[in-house]
Amino acid sequence: MTRHFLNLSNAGGDAIAAMIADAIDRKAARAGWPKGKADADAPLAGHTLAMIFEKSSTRTRVSFDMAIRQLGGTSIVMDGGSMQLGRGETLADTARVLSRMVDAIMIRTDDHAKIEEMAHYATVPVINGLTDLSHPCQIMADLLTVIEHGVALPGSEWAWLGDGNNVLHSVIEAAGLMKFNVRFGVPQGYEPDPRFAVEAEKLGAKITLSRDAQAVAKGADVVVTDTWISMGQEHVHNKLAAMMPYQVTEDLMALAKPDAKFLHCLPAHRGEEVVDAVIDGPQSLIWDEAENRLHAQKSVLLWALGKL
Repeated sequence: MTRHFLNLSNAGGDAIAAMIADAIDRKAARAGWPKGKADADAPLAGHTLAMIFEKSSTRTRVSFDMAIRQLGGTSIVMDGGSMQLGRGETLADTARVLSRMVDAIMIRTDDHAKIEEMAHYATVPVINGLTDLSHPCQIMADLLTVIEHGVALPGSEWAWLGDGNNVLHSVIEAAGLMKFNVRFGVPQGYEPDPRFAVEAEKLGAKITLSRDAQAVAKGADVVVTDTWISMGQEHVHNKLAAMMPYQVTEDLMALAKPDAKFLHCLPAHRGEEVVDAVIDGPQSLIWDEAENRLHAQKSVLLWALGKL
């Protein structure tokens, strides 16, 4: 059965733990190496990853490209507008064609239904590089990062501040699978899709909505935010005004545990969702988090291709 990675639940908690352990080992084994040198075992030698971008990208594009190279394989990078997709070819037909030519497909797009359609018709693994519903690869990097910095996931308390967006959906999904709790502070009208909280709570996680940013941050092990204005969003001024009470400041971080970690998936709008003193401060793990997109996605590729 083809292993697609559209959401974290496609893999499950045990597989996520195995991927993180593999990422830690591979990262350590490469210490001091040139970035373009393949891993010693080159487990994906001869494999090709097709990457389709319908949305702008820095970290996803570079990390997946380097991930397949470090695993011994190669990549083909395609912009949606320059493909026949941009001229009306269906996702189903694109999936059928690419499945005959490559070993896996990563797509970064808007509507989650598009990636579900591609996965339905593809006979090779399809990996979610971001949709408007979820961002599972980012959360794999986030989990790896906090574990590296001493956070035990089960029972840990995560605080999310800002927009109830795709990244929060995947944080909540991870909470259920990896047994931690999430408090999220979002303004009225910007709540996340409730289906994610329902599923996480079925698995034993405690998911709490609050309008009080201080209550959300108090005692947290991990504090997370994301840009308030996603690509293509409208009504920017109204949204910024609604979000300002949830800005991550030094005073807010002081309410979390003394050793709390700060995460932001980047790009950041400094002075909006977070102040410079926090994002550049000693509790911030954003650069490790960004690098770990590479290491986590190597293990996602190995899992999807049945090597893990």
